[in-house]
Amino acid sequence: MSFAEKYGPWALITGASEGTGSAFARQIAAQGVNLILVARREGPLAALAEEIRALGVDCVTASVDLAQTEATAKIVAAVGDREVGLFIANAGADTVNTPFLDAEVAQWDGLVNLNVLSTMRNCHHFAAPMKARGRGGIILVGSGACYVGLSGLSVYSASKAFALTLGESLWAELRHHGVEVLNLILGRTDTPAHRKTLEQTGQPVDMTGMADPADVARLGLERLPHGPTQNWGETDETVGMSPVAPAQRRERIVMIEQMSAAYAAKK
Repeated sequence: MSFAEKYGPWALITGASEGTGSAFARQIAAQGVNLILVARREGPLAALAEEIRALGVDCVTASVDLAQTEATAKIVAAVGDREVGLFIANAGADTVNTPFLDAEVAQWDGLVNLNVLSTMRNCHHFAAPMKARGRGGIILVGSGACYVGLSGLSVYSASKAFALTLGESLWAELRHHGVEVLNLILGRTDTPAHRKTLEQTGQPVDMTGMADPADVARLGLERLPHGPTQNWGETDETVGMSPVAPAQRRERIVMIEQMSAAYAAKK
């Protein structure tokens, strides 16, 4: 199948207005797939949508704050009866940027809504029809913070660890039904959100050596059929960002699945 046949006719991207989200949008539109773009700010969304339509595909936008509990319901309403064949969860920056006890718990609630609950709910809603059709794809854009707890990144790193495990579990379940799932784990990437984090935390805003969003999006789309996990800048066999290479993580998932099936067959 062509890209559009496999992942179309519509792709949904959260956090679509800038950085890797807008890079995904441009590359997917170039493949002839219509787009549903979701982000908080209406202005950048509208500008990107105009650019996308000029590429010859349809594009709709929805201004939704994924840190709010009703986020998924708003996205579902905006999608309507459009058939979503590709879901990219790209929203999920650290919106608090402080040590755990320096923020009010309500701020952490919002970050958990953004990175955990909205991600889970969106996956649950859009994966079901993909499974029924026997095709589709899901990309969860994550962070290397998912692999270790870090001072000043407590809830953020924990929420990214949740998304990593969710993505690998969905890969294990849905790959048998024609649905591809990939955790795209990023390192330091030159995005407006990352620049803002550096400024807020008093770090020098030096983008030297950082990944380009267009390259990140290209890698994600290329590696989607080879889930469940891809670390930016590393091969499938590399032990680097993670103490366990993606290939080893994949093998472990398959091994446990086979062991569980063998055990069930003996009962």
